[in-house]
Amino acid sequence: MYRFLLSRQWVILTLLTLVLIPVMVELGFWQLHRHEHRVAHNKLVSDALAAPPVPAEELTSPGHSVSDSERYRRVTAKGTYDTAHEVVVRRRTNAADEVGFHVLTPLVLTDGKVLLVNRGWIPADGAQTAFPKIPAPAPGEVTVTGRLMADETTAASGIKDLKGLPDRQIMLIGSAQMATTLGKPVLGGFIEQTAPEPRDGTPELIGDPDHSGIGPHMAYAVQWWLFAAGVPVGWVILVRRERRDRAAAPDPAPEMAAPAPV
Repeated sequence: MYRFLLSRQWVILTLLTLVLIPVMVELGFWQLHRHEHRVAHNKLVSDALAAPPVPAEELTSPGHSVSDSERYRRVTAKGTYDTAHEVVVRRRTNAADEVGFHVLTPLVLTDGKVLLVNRGWIPADGAQTAFPKIPAPAPGEVTVTGRLMADETTAASGIKDLKGLPDRQIMLIGSAQMATTLGKPVLGGFIEQTAPEPRDGTPELIGDPDHSGIGPHMAYAVQWWLFAAGVPVGWVILVRRERRDRAAAPDPAPEMAAPAPV
C-alpha cells in the first residue's frame, strides 16, 4: 500500500523533510536568542540613562576600555575646551539621516587629564576636504554632562580606510590615538554631550540611543516554529494524496494473447 515510499523520489522527499524540521527549529531559537539579547540591551541602556550622573573619572581613566555596563552612563566633567586640537568625525548622520560631521573637542580637566567630548553634529555644507566651520564652545571653565561611550574600532564599525584623510578629520573616535596627538593622558572612551545646550542649537546634540524597540525577532521565531510544525503535516498530506491517486488509478490493460498458430 505504501511501497511507493521506497521509490527514489519519496526517499529524497522524506530525507529533506527530516532535515528541514530541526533546521527550522534551530532558526526559531536563534531568533529567540536575538530577541532576548535586544531586551537585555534595552534594559542596560535604560538603566544607564536613568542612573544619576557621576564624575567621569569615577568610571574611566587613561587607557581604560569602557565596558558594556559603563556605556551610556551619564557623567560630568569640569574643564576648559582645547579648540586648537578640535577635530571632526566624517560621514556621520543626524536624526534626519543627513550626512555631516561630529565635532570632537578635547576638554582639559582641572587635573590636567583630557576627556574627549563629542559636542554634536554639523552639516557638511562645504567641500569634504576642507575643515568645516564649527560653532565655538563656551569659553573658560565649563561643566559638561554626557553619555560615556566606548572607543570606536574597526572591528565594531567595519570602517577600515583610516588613512589619507584631510587635516583634522578622522573616521573613528579613539582615545589612544588622541593621547598620542595631544601628548597628554586621555581618559578612555569619550562622551556624547547632553548638557549644556549649545547656543543657537548647533552643533546638534546627539539624541538618546533607541532602547524601546524590540524588533521582529520574536515574530520570526514563532514563524520558523510554525514552519517546522507544518513540514511533517505537509508530508503526511502528500503521502495520503499519493496513496489515494494510486488507488484510484485503473489497472493496466491485460496483454493481448498471442494468435494461435495456423
